[in-house]
Amino acid sequence: MKFNLLAKDKSSKARAGLLETAHGKIETPIFMPVGTQGTVKALTPKMLEEDVEAQIILGNTYHLYLRPGTEILEKAGGLHKFMNWNKPILTDSGGFQVFSLSELRKLKQDGVEFTSHLDGSKHFFSPEKVISIERSIGSDIMMPLDECTPYPCEYDYAKKSKELTSAWAILNKEAFEKSEPLYGHEQALFGIIQGSVYKDLREASAKDLIKLDFDGYSIGGLAVGEPAETMYELVDFTTDIIPENKPRYLMGVGRPENILEAIERGVDMFDCVMPTRNARNAYLFTWEGIVTIRNATYKDDFSPVDGKCDCYTCRNFSRAYLRHLFKANEILALELATIHNLHFYLELVKTARKKILENNFTEWKNNVINKLSNNIKSNMED
Repeated sequence: MKFNLLAKDKSSKARAGLLETAHGKIETPIFMPVGTQGTVKALTPKMLEEDVEAQIILGNTYHLYLRPGTEILEKAGGLHKFMNWNKPILTDSGGFQVFSLSELRKLKQDGVEFTSHLDGSKHFFSPEKVISIERSIGSDIMMPLDECTPYPCEYDYAKKSKELTSAWAILNKEAFEKSEPLYGHEQALFGIIQGSVYKDLREASAKDLIKLDFDGYSIGGLAVGEPAETMYELVDFTTDIIPENKPRYLMGVGRPENILEAIERGVDMFDCVMPTRNARNAYLFTWEGIVTIRNATYKDDFSPVDGKCDCYTCRNFSRAYLRHLFKANEILALELATIHNLHFYLELVKTARKKILENNFTEWKNNVINKLSNNIKSNMED
């Protein structure tokens, strides 16, 4: 994997780069649609490539390990072939899912014991096992096993958790360096910076990982309930520590205004289920804010969802038609809404990149947020 920093905004930390992987190039800043179980819900890979113009998607180690399992993935030749997706894939380690989905989990120095949310069976993730699973998946970018702390979180717990994540990072890196890719293409490994809302822990975590020289660095443990301003402050603080020549990934974020604020603070990569989940619930993103397409006001509105959008949905269908599809519980409603929302997110970061290259990102970003923020905050369903 190679990362080239191409430009920096004159009035902020915003940056434009090019990330090269075995399955293609990624222009940053970038938003990565979430394909947890080897599929981005409601869309085919062809829709993702042609209608959304996704450059990279996510899979999840926890979910893919439980179903279909590593044996099936290896027989298929890896996740790329299994799902017929020829562009880059990033896999999360599953640490957050162990934290959020497992009713019973036991943290140990060498890993975490947890129960499957599918059938209650017991499993154990060690750093070495997670690397092995991600080798079976064949993702282009792998995340190491970490612990995601809740919010709020006491300092002493956050400190112990940070130390555990740092100890696991060493084991992750060693396992990565000792193992080989299974499918003939190179894989990269990012480190995950933890520390809850405590700057000294964030700094210590980042320095622990930088010593190990990961291919990139992720900021984890945010967007878990803390105030947005706290998140922005911690992101700003942390990106000052991460080496400039490595990609920076803010995990699980988020709302359009969150993404723009984080880009301004030097973040390159994002993922979140919000655009797909909200699409399935009839909440559509536009450059003017949220459109709740089920509302009766749209029953005879024959304009596109967003007059400034050129996605397949907006080029061909009206608000009235989408409302009809949702009211009739038609599957096409989910497809068209998901295409639109993901296209909006990709267009958001694509335009941000263009503005960075033109050296006028900050003014543009402020104008966009002024239009989006109040409407999004009042209408969003998480």
